Amino acid sequence: MYLYGGTVAEAAQLVGDEAFIDAVEQRFVKVFGVAPGREEARSWRVSWPALTQILCDAGLNAAHLLLEYSLPATGERVDALIVGREASGRLCTVAIELKQWTRADFHLARPGMVRTRDRIVQHPARQVGGYVHYLQQWVSREEFPLTVRGAAVLHDAPAGLIARLRASADRGPSSAFPVLGRDDLTPTPSAQDLAQRLGCADLQPASWDEVERFLQVDHRPSPALLERAGGVIEGSDTFTLIGDQDLARQEILHAVDAARQTGMKSIVVVTGGPGTGKTVVACRLLGDLCKQPRSNPRLLSPSGTLTRQLRRAVGDDFRGLIATFLDKVPAGVTDGSVVLLDEAHRARTYPGRQRAGFPITLGKLLGQAAVSVLFLDELQVVRPTEGITVEEVKQYAESSGFSFIPIDLVNEFRCNGSRAYQQWVDHLFEPEGIVPAWAGTDYDLAAAADPEQFTQWVAEYTHTGHAARVTAGFCWPWESPPTPPLHPEVAISWEGPDGPRTWTRPWNSRADEPSFDYPDVPARPFWATDSGGQEQVGCIYTAQGMEYAYNVVIMGDDLVRRGDRWIANPNASHDSQLCELPPHRYLQYALNIYRVLATRGTKGTRLYSTDAITQTYLQTLIPSPAE
Repeated sequence: MYLYGGTVAEAAQLVGDEAFIDAVEQRFVKVFGVAPGREEARSWRVSWPALTQILCDAGLNAAHLLLEYSLPATGERVDALIVGREASGRLCTVAIELKQWTRADFHLARPGMVRTRDRIVQHPARQVGGYVHYLQQWVSREEFPLTVRGAAVLHDAPAGLIARLRASADRGPSSAFPVLGRDDLTPTPSAQDLAQRLGCADLQPASWDEVERFLQVDHRPSPALLERAGGVIEGSDTFTLIGDQDLARQEILHAVDAARQTGMKSIVVVTGGPGTGKTVVACRLLGDLCKQPRSNPRLLSPSGTLTRQLRRAVGDDFRGLIATFLDKVPAGVTDGSVVLLDEAHRARTYPGRQRAGFPITLGKLLGQAAVSVLFLDELQVVRPTEGITVEEVKQYAESSGFSFIPIDLVNEFRCNGSRAYQQWVDHLFEPEGIVPAWAGTDYDLAAAADPEQFTQWVAEYTHTGHAARVTAGFCWPWESPPTPPLHPEVAISWEGPDGPRTWTRPWNSRADEPSFDYPDVPARPFWATDSGGQEQVGCIYTAQGMEYAYNVVIMGDDLVRRGDRWIANPNASHDSQLCELPPHRYLQYALNIYRVLATRGTKGTRLYSTDAITQTYLQTLIPSPAE
């Protein structure tokens, strides 16, 4: 997909016309489903005329130009793609990253990132390298050989900025891609020299048929990419399987083989509570499938946080294989694909986007793949617009003529392997009933007396190199700006021995990338794993799917204990997805939320409630840390 395609000369005649920009904005909505941002459209008005002038000055008038070319497996777009033909007849593309920068800030600790204005972005050479790598690994293949080059074009950048950008990319793979500034983009000493700097000097015009063939080629991971990904996963201790996990893996691989032999589509549902290893099984399966011939697997998750963490673990080179699944079926999923959907209980199920009671987008995904493997826990549904049950998937499979295979993971590998703790948490967060006192000895559980006590507990473990985090129900405002400095909005007051006390902390950052000025504040996807996360409070949307050694759960006034039952108080919630629900509907979501939060710690957990009666109740069930 792209917004404009034509020769450079044709584009040069159009890009300065406001009517052309209006038409491109309309096509953007048609192609990508949303309107372009105002800043993006403004950048087109500035950069497209500059680029076409540079290309004309380089004598590339007859080259084919694609503007805003989409890389569907990753969701990225290349600003401009020049398509030509080498002297050998082989098709060649040159990916161009356009920037209007005149200044930028750098940070020694983050050489791959640059700050411009109020945004932190990848180094432009690194961006280009990502596009080139994608086209080499997802488009070029034996039956469609493609040469791929790239350059960063900063048409307004002065020489000093370009020198600093080149210096920060002078080592590693990014150094292969030229960074060109204002002084490099003139036909000096000749047009041929300018074309050489752009990587286009040897290109001949490609025919429209050749360009069309390029546009029609399926984007699929190359065998080499899959082989490398499989080797990385197989060689990582992070994805070692134990007991039931490996049995589940074998059953799923058997189902994949059977589906391929019979041609019958299959849906496998893997169920299990928190910490039973659903994610690690999914990752290991991705590695297995990558190493199979003619494979086209994907590992998807509705959680952007989990997707970013998995990409970090496996490597960003494989980002097209691991993607976030929200409102669209990822590109390249075919009737030969095996799709692994982790955290399937978080799949979007908007009531207005269902057909016959089943989510339309999820149904499309299951219908396109040869085998779909869904990893889910019905008790981790935490929003009205999310969630799917095993029975609903089974009914969908039967009505669609697909085979259905259920697999249950039983053994607990988080929470120190304590099945007793998992069962006790399940009892605790039942809507009503008598909960037995905690009597386990294989997990460090206690009720914290006050925030100062659990803060000290977190600090002690952090000091000894362990990951410790504080989480809370969404019972305080969250009005901090997306980037630091963060406001201390989570505030708890109590009566201490010396009088009233107040404890405050900020929520985690909502930014997707760390701040240059506040490097000790992790970005949202990495709050659970990166240094500094212990200084912020995580919520359900940050913590779900993550784990860390030691865990504090602050229960807010949205869920309080009265007698033998839990009482929901949606008015105490600041979650716009939940706060307007009636109490009887809010109750199950609140129970699920706190159940999820209470099962993040692999070694130990401290529970604390801001409601005095509930706090007393917890203290009767759980020993204090001193006992």
